[in-house]
Amino acid sequence: MVKTKDSILNDYQNNIKTQEIRIADLKKKLNKISFSRLGLFISEILTIALIINIGFNAILTGLLAVPLFLFMFLVKKQSAVQRDLTYAGQLLWVYQNEADQILFGKNGYHNGENYQDEQHPYSSDLDIFGPGTLYAFINRCNTQKGMDLLAANLSAPNDKRTILERQEAIKELYGHIDQSFHFRAQLQNHKPEQLKVIQNKLKYQLPEQLLFTNKRFLKVAVQVVPFVMAALFVLGLVVGGVTWQVFGLAAVFNMGLTFFNLKDINQVYYGFTGSANLLNAFSGTIKWTEEVKWNSSYIKNLFPAQQESLPVSSQIRQLSRIIQAFDARLNIILSAFLNLFLLWDLKCSINLAHWHRKYAAEVMAGLERISRFEELISFATLTYNQPEWNTPVIEDAFHLKALELGHPLIPQGTRVLNDFNLNPQPTADIVTGSNMAGKSTFLRTVGINMVLAFAGAPVCAKEMSLSIFKVLSYMRIKDSLNDQTSTFKAELNRLKMILDAIRISSNSLVLIDEMLRGTNSRDKYLGSKVFIEKLIDQQTPVLFATHDLQLSEMISDYPERVRNYHFDIQISEGEMNFDYKLKHGPCTTFNAALLLKEIGLTLN
Repeated sequence: MVKTKDSILNDYQNNIKTQEIRIADLKKKLNKISFSRLGLFISEILTIALIINIGFNAILTGLLAVPLFLFMFLVKKQSAVQRDLTYAGQLLWVYQNEADQILFGKNGYHNGENYQDEQHPYSSDLDIFGPGTLYAFINRCNTQKGMDLLAANLSAPNDKRTILERQEAIKELYGHIDQSFHFRAQLQNHKPEQLKVIQNKLKYQLPEQLLFTNKRFLKVAVQVVPFVMAALFVLGLVVGGVTWQVFGLAAVFNMGLTFFNLKDINQVYYGFTGSANLLNAFSGTIKWTEEVKWNSSYIKNLFPAQQESLPVSSQIRQLSRIIQAFDARLNIILSAFLNLFLLWDLKCSINLAHWHRKYAAEVMAGLERISRFEELISFATLTYNQPEWNTPVIEDAFHLKALELGHPLIPQGTRVLNDFNLNPQPTADIVTGSNMAGKSTFLRTVGINMVLAFAGAPVCAKEMSLSIFKVLSYMRIKDSLNDQTSTFKAELNRLKMILDAIRISSNSLVLIDEMLRGTNSRDKYLGSKVFIEKLIDQQTPVLFATHDLQLSEMISDYPERVRNYHFDIQISEGEMNFDYKLKHGPCTTFNAALLLKEIGLTLN
């Protein structure tokens, strides 16, 4: 059954309530455990006081162990409940974020403002990056690599094969949308750069730090010493005498060997163990990607053709066990004993080096997969939240056709839909109309949906089919005091960028909104006309929005290569009404006179 926007919102709100109830229950459990721990502590004190009062008693002394063991059990239980509480809070945030997105258009993930680039062919004009943009609407990534991947797929078109594979992958992840919320919840508390830091340590820092473990003598010593020390200990118990002296000398030798390598050991331990513990936190996220039997080729290609028998999540848990063993050095007494008799720190360092040689490359690839899944899940979530959107058809030959095309960033209740298609041969489509009638929004509607289509995502349309275009836009041209660039110079630079691009790319499509605003009306008209003629000569399709009705007259010179469209207004009792519907032909109704009249100016 196809879900509606209301039913999707209702599901989110039900999930929010479920998590809120779970959080309340877990908090009650924590409170009970805290009171129980306090009670056990008091009972231990009272038992000790009783023993002091009445003297030694075997039964009372034995009872001292009971509260202690129960206390340790409750500490472990409290830790588990706290983990569940933290996770429930993270999952609640994910569900609440989706509900807020639907209700208020608010998304708590990064808005991509750091990817803004005024020189990009279209991103600034089409509202791709920054607050209130397409990136801010779509992003569900929490790792830096995931955010970079999403930005890359919104910044340039993929080839047809990749688009089709991504469409398939996004649909498959849509089928696992419930699990994807848990995937995102597990990443919620991690900082964006943490995965990259771990990858750098695994690839560059740790190999250098572990070089000392390559010494053959150390490897032999770690293997032999535990058996030698055990043999000397047993021999000492049986024979005694000089054997204990040999045992003591061996222990001193072991301590000296550890001390001699202590700087390298500390560098490994303090340089990586924190990252290893963080890496262990990612193992659950990786495990889900391994357990699902994926069918789409795009996702299957994210995994190595021949995997190790041990999954990456298990490789990470193996690393975790090495680090836990390494952590014994935090207990001074235990550390001294283990290093005297087992060369424990050296053994852990060598085990870590062995793990690194065998698994580091696969683990780094597994971390990369987390980011790639995040990026695909962003689009799968978009697909789920927008049930009225549809997957576009990608054509080989020059083509663009859309039915009921709308702007994805305009709320569904106020969004106006239009049909539009290109001719089989490239044309210059001149769109005239009044101020605020919808010309600029329409151009952005076409462009932003093309960006979605080329990323493999669904589009805000009932139907859409198109070939792959390199989108070039000219809309928001700004001057620059820093670069000493006037508006007119900035416009010329943009035009040059477009002309250079269409010479390179035969599949360009140009979107222009009111060209050459920084010059006089005559030069503006002549410049616009010659530019359109250049695009016609280059057989480059263009959507050209303008207030200049003279440009619509170009159809008489180029009847097969120019098409006229317009957005108009309806005036009723002196009031302006906009329907934002695209219509054929040039505009005949303008609103400048009415707008000027509202501020006390009248055109004669």
